[in-house]
Amino acid sequence: MEAFNTYTTPLSSRYASKEMAHLFSPANRFYTWRVLWLNLAIAERELGLPISEEAIEQMKANLHLTPEQFETAAQEEKKRRHDVMAHVHTFGTVAPAAAGIIHLGATSCYVTDNADLIFLRTGLTYLINSLAVLISRLSVFAEEHRALPTLGFTHFQPAQLTTVGKRATLWIQELLWDLRNIQRARDDIGFRGVKGTTGTQASFLALFDGDHQKASSIMFSQWVEDLDKRVTELSGFSYAYPVTSQTYSRKVDIDVLAPLASLGATAHKIATDIRLLANLKEMEEPFESTQIGSSAMAYKRNPMRCERVCSLSRHLMVLHQNALMTSSVQWFERTLDDSANRRITLPEAFLTADIVLSTLQNVSEGLVVYPKVIAKRISQELPFMATENVIMAMVKAGGDRQEAHEQIRVLSHEAAHQVKNLGLENDLIDRIRANPYFDPIKGHLDALLDPASFIGRAPEQVDTFLKDWVVPALAPKELQEAIQQSKKVELSV
Repeated sequence: MEAFNTYTTPLSSRYASKEMAHLFSPANRFYTWRVLWLNLAIAERELGLPISEEAIEQMKANLHLTPEQFETAAQEEKKRRHDVMAHVHTFGTVAPAAAGIIHLGATSCYVTDNADLIFLRTGLTYLINSLAVLISRLSVFAEEHRALPTLGFTHFQPAQLTTVGKRATLWIQELLWDLRNIQRARDDIGFRGVKGTTGTQASFLALFDGDHQKASSIMFSQWVEDLDKRVTELSGFSYAYPVTSQTYSRKVDIDVLAPLASLGATAHKIATDIRLLANLKEMEEPFESTQIGSSAMAYKRNPMRCERVCSLSRHLMVLHQNALMTSSVQWFERTLDDSANRRITLPEAFLTADIVLSTLQNVSEGLVVYPKVIAKRISQELPFMATENVIMAMVKAGGDRQEAHEQIRVLSHEAAHQVKNLGLENDLIDRIRANPYFDPIKGHLDALLDPASFIGRAPEQVDTFLKDWVVPALAPKELQEAIQQSKKVELSV
């Protein structure tokens, strides 16, 4: 019962994937700290500091925290008011041979900031893979419905026809841009490395009495630079930021959260389109046989998945503002007013993006299209759209363009009166058939009104887009493996 008496964020308790929730968990965070301390000790030992093999082995054997160690760390933090030193002490109790060298020469940001960079890079990789799967699913949908005519809308007013598949390519194109932007952000992330309290690496030189020449002559030239490079390498990064203050620049957080906010805008647009189409009864998100749409109105089929996407996407979009404001107020080499904000903002951004993508994937895997409803709506609007074709056909049959235009104008207004004032069906075509003036083309009216003749190159655009843009974007081995290993998303709530 205790778990039900304490607030927990619904991001992790209700919605997020296990992988993303674990990434930002205390267990993974403090495990990563210990890995970073181990990497530092290994590099320092390789470069000549007196660190024993026993110390290294004890550290390696105790990277994962037990429940007892979590309790010890909590007690230490309460006493010391310092989370990093609490965990330095706790690690030392299970690796006593290393107790005196854990965190040697480092500042707190060595573990906190470097760990965050690891989490950011890993989290972006998770999102990239999820995004590739979503694009793949929607591409199948676009191809399936490449030539299905549907009414286009501008200003949410009836416009020229498009196809269901072509409309889906508009969603996919924006997702491709999100994929590009997130890949760029991930690939640009560096490592903070070992930089010391204000970024000067003075603490590491102090290990050799502050003698730069002496430090450079021990085993390797430019010892401190070699240490920075070696720890960076051991931690899986190709480069470290060349200069830092005590922290890595919080502008990195801006660069990471910006494409996630942009993804939120894309997801909100897609989900909104589907919600509007659901109102028109042309398309619906999945709806289980036992699902309840409304506690009062039993007949309702509310688009709750897309509504959730919109709700969380708005949250995702505004989190970027936190990163902007935090970066702007980092005085000189650092202030601590970033810490509490980032503890909330960074995990929430990734958990939210993860949920948005998994929910959209669930929607894409069960989208239902209603061609007959679509055809009925087309039949209500197409007669007006086809008037220009009718006029041109009359001219080809020897008629006068101005006279044909006047005849169509009168009949169109009569039909509009039927629709708008009397609530009746659009009978413009029946009026044309009944008017002797149009006798020369009455045998061609069905062809002139074929919806397929109003969709332009939409099917070919879908084919070209999928072939020339989607296939290359999803070609990398990393994305292909993600797509091949993916499973259908089942929502728990």
